[in-house]
Amino acid sequence: MTVLANAAAILRCFSSDCTELTVTDVATRLDMPKANASRLMKAMREAGLLETIGDSKRHRPGRLLLDISAAFRGSSPLILMAADVVGRVSADCGHTGYVSVLSGREVTAVTDTPGSNTLRVVSNLGRRLSAHAAATGRALLARLPDAEVRKLFPSGLPGGHTNAPVTLDDLLDRLRTIRDQGYALSNEEATPGVDAISVAVSDPRAGETVALCVVFPAAVVGEGERTAILRGLMRGAAEIAARTGDPVAAQLSERIPA
Repeated sequence: MTVLANAAAILRCFSSDCTELTVTDVATRLDMPKANASRLMKAMREAGLLETIGDSKRHRPGRLLLDISAAFRGSSPLILMAADVVGRVSADCGHTGYVSVLSGREVTAVTDTPGSNTLRVVSNLGRRLSAHAAATGRALLARLPDAEVRKLFPSGLPGGHTNAPVTLDDLLDRLRTIRDQGYALSNEEATPGVDAISVAVSDPRAGETVALCVVFPAAVVGEGERTAILRGLMRGAAEIAARTGDPVAAQLSERIPA
């Protein structure tokens, strides 16, 4: 692997579930000689990609990455419009909302709006989820042709997700339903006790597609509130589609629940 590829592999070790790493952690995770990991992480610290935590040997992502992340979000009008819609819906319902993007077989939240309700789902911004086992992931996968979805999962679907599709055929059936109804639902799949509603929208000129999503405690949100959340997300996505020229999301206005 090149030095750049190794640096990228180290950065991918970080997630919302793993915010700190030592040289030993990296060497173990990447099956890399400890001396090589140490030299590379030292170079990454000097470049601003990593920083140590106090006087410890633990590392976290450097502030340069925070600046780059902000630049990424600011460079995408689609993400900004989607975040505005999710923010409005979240403010109305009090539940946490996300804007997410697809990266291969995973989906990642790039913006979040923490909920205001006493009982709410804690934000997991940056956490990578299996796309087939998340409402956001399936909303985005539904925008792809079936043949392309098959290429993403040549060895079948990863297991270990309650209520998620088990086989590729099961996933494709769900994606067809999502295309027909215009939205995706998840039922305690990515996170136990948490349900989600998601709608995708794209900017054809920029070649971007994002998923708007609201997550909530499964046990306390009834059908009426779920319908209100869905209505808000679909209306917002249709508004964005009218501005970006997305022909798929533009049809959502005809499918919004009464």
